Amino acid sequence: MGSAPVRDQHTSPRDQDVSGALRYIWWLVTSQRRRVLLAMVLGVVWMLGLTLPPYVLSRAVDDGLRPGHYSSLVGWVLVLLAVGVLNGVVAIARHRTLTKVRMDAAFRTVNAVVEQSTRLGSALTRRVTAGEITTIGIGDVWVISQSLTIVGPGVGAVVAYVVVAGVLLSISPLLALIVLLGVPVVAAAVGPVLGRLREVGSGYRQRQGELTDHLVDIVEGLRLLNGIGGKDRFAERYRRESRQLRDEGFRVASVASWVPTLGVGLPLLFLAAVTWLAARMAAQHTISIGDLVAVYGYVAFLVIPVTELIENGSYLSQAVVSARRVIALLNLRQDTAGVPATGDGPSEAASLRDPASGVEVAVGRFTAVVSARPQDAQAVVDRLGRFRPSETAWGDIPLAAIAPRRIRDRILVADNEADIFAGTLRQVVAGRRNPDDQSVLSALHQAAAEDVVKGLSNGLSSTVASQARNFSGGQRQRIRLARALFADPEVLVAAEPTSAVDARTEATIAARLYDGRSGRTTMVTTTSPLLLDRADVVHYLVEGRVAATGTHHDLLEREPGYRRLVSRGLEDEHDPGPQRGIGIPPAPSTAR
Repeated sequence: MGSAPVRDQHTSPRDQDVSGALRYIWWLVTSQRRRVLLAMVLGVVWMLGLTLPPYVLSRAVDDGLRPGHYSSLVGWVLVLLAVGVLNGVVAIARHRTLTKVRMDAAFRTVNAVVEQSTRLGSALTRRVTAGEITTIGIGDVWVISQSLTIVGPGVGAVVAYVVVAGVLLSISPLLALIVLLGVPVVAAAVGPVLGRLREVGSGYRQRQGELTDHLVDIVEGLRLLNGIGGKDRFAERYRRESRQLRDEGFRVASVASWVPTLGVGLPLLFLAAVTWLAARMAAQHTISIGDLVAVYGYVAFLVIPVTELIENGSYLSQAVVSARRVIALLNLRQDTAGVPATGDGPSEAASLRDPASGVEVAVGRFTAVVSARPQDAQAVVDRLGRFRPSETAWGDIPLAAIAPRRIRDRILVADNEADIFAGTLRQVVAGRRNPDDQSVLSALHQAAAEDVVKGLSNGLSSTVASQARNFSGGQRQRIRLARALFADPEVLVAAEPTSAVDARTEATIAARLYDGRSGRTTMVTTTSPLLLDRADVVHYLVEGRVAATGTHHDLLEREPGYRRLVSRGLEDEHDPGPQRGIGIPPAPSTAR
């Protein structure tokens, strides 16, 4: 029984399992059939065990309180004690099993979310906010797992309700009819409240994810906010939105508070009504005193299953809201073409061609892509890296036909949003490869990051925090570039690799990147004249399409739009001195 979770804990939901919230919850149930079946059995036994004391008490009253029947009274008391002990043992086993059921469901959802996040890769952050992921991991997982409580006391409550109705039928058909009709009415009275709870809970859940996302943004940009003096403004915005979420939470809580109120209050009113009727029947000698005690005990017991059903309905109502958010994530698909992706790619080095833009990344050449709209250049990067559907081909083979794992092994997309996991600087740069110090230092040198190492007390053994938050923006960018260079991919596609560094560092990176990748296929997106001057081929994009191709100097001479774009980047630098001689002549008077 302990080995079953190990065998199946990594199973993933199928498409039909994420077709709806209730279908997903059902998958969590059927994925642990044996444990759920045990929870159901224990739940039924526990509930039925609670129905025995009223019967035992009724026998003790009718049999044991007669003159001269002391032994019967003792016998029924011992039976009552045994029933209590047995029910206590069953209750413990039931609770332990249900805890395992809930934990299993939680970890299955966590596994599914992590696997999906890994499958989507860098496309995840462009389609789901960090706040949404955080809220799913912190809240939704456990809300969904809590709803699986219904398989234990929920099922047991239904069975116990039927059994009690049958016992009451043997005592009084009228009482049985009232119970059979009354309990469903009591449960149904809570239905509108549960519907309202699900409605307000959906809005609250959405705003909760948005606020968490804003908090993540503030934490990640805290260094920058401190530098530009915007921390107070963002903090005030967060406080305002937090107060709004708090008020929304109060509205949700006000609705949710009616669930236990009605769940306990209505059954108690029903208990009072049935007890009053049974007392009148006992007074009229229609039923015995022992039967009256039994009826009271049975109806009082029914408060428990009815309350359980109402509470489980509340759990399920909230779980549906959370499950919708989870399956929205699980239903995301990679932006890739629909053809089977099993190929290994070209056996020899080949050019990458993007028909959508007209960009071609030639073998062994240093190619640059320039666009006045950064999103157009980023779209080219996404297509070349197979992060969105396209007709991009590698040689004669469509990228969509190549296994993603092979593409990731051979084509590396380096962008400024790539995650940096905590570890030593050596581990961060080496990634999954052997952290050879000489190779790590060489990669840091190519990325002009020697000063980063020199500024650390323990050199390569110094700790890098998650997302390198203990480094400046320019240092983080160079660490990411060093990691990409250390990997030494067959094709390197770098998005704006020098956007966060000063002109002098940029010039150093441009020279070392060109020399270090000599003879290797490399493409960068940039508007930096320093990088463009090093490029063998420059593609100038207008409206997402190649408008002109040539060397940096050629395009400066014949493309006024290109000249204005890259010259503006030059004029923005604080220290234009080192940029002389990079091939940007004064613009002719006709172009001014």
